[in-house]
Amino acid sequence: MIKTIIFDLDDTLLWDEKSVKDAFEETCNVAAEKYNLDPQELEERVRANARIIYADYPTYEFTKMIGINPFEGLWGEFPDEGGMFPELRKLAPTYRKDSWTKGLEDLGVDDPAFGEELGETFPEMRKKTARLYLDTIQLLDALKDKYEMVLLTNGSPALQNLKLELTPTLAPYFEHIVISGEFGRGKPDTSIFEHVLELVEKDKEDVLMVGDNLNTDILGAVRTGITSVWINRKGAIAEKVRPEYEINELMDLLPLLDRINS
Repeated sequence: MIKTIIFDLDDTLLWDEKSVKDAFEETCNVAAEKYNLDPQELEERVRANARIIYADYPTYEFTKMIGINPFEGLWGEFPDEGGMFPELRKLAPTYRKDSWTKGLEDLGVDDPAFGEELGETFPEMRKKTARLYLDTIQLLDALKDKYEMVLLTNGSPALQNLKLELTPTLAPYFEHIVISGEFGRGKPDTSIFEHVLELVEKDKEDVLMVGDNLNTDILGAVRTGITSVWINRKGAIAEKVRPEYEINELMDLLPLLDRINS
């Protein structure tokens, strides 16, 4: 009998991918107003350069372990304590500037000052684009009186809490909010899932994990012995990691829970 449901945050309840895309579009349009360039091409080049620069920093393995992706690095301030957050905090302004400056250079624009300006514009745009999926609150309303709910998210505590502040209707639904940067390790490490089991004082058989990422949410749940539900909105194919259940949208979880608990 499922008593507790663990939800991932980014691209499960919070439409982070869309928010990032919107912020890129707004920022690249600023560049297009100043220079005769294609904003879509600039976005592609900034994304590519950001990944390369991010992976070359000494903080890379730490960010992989915690689960902080390159595009979160483009708007995070990382005031968090512990781990390599102090180093990440020092690198962040340079990282933002270099990612945008090199993107401009790839399109023939040599303007580091404007690259720095765009690097500071993107975070402001990202803060304006936070959004939930249309069925997020509908689902949580349907579940709130029947199940204990936990939010389990990878990332910087400051940044993940900022996302929750930007979508203030979300946090009150959850008994516990567990962020990898506070715990010290991120999904799919089994220790963070075991930590949640201890918090809720439930056996793993009584707990369900819902997430969009096969390699973090689902893999960690499978390794821990927690029933996993993969929300697969894009019609992808699970190959190496196999969830126990698969749904296409959040509201599909309701009939699935009825079947599991019947």
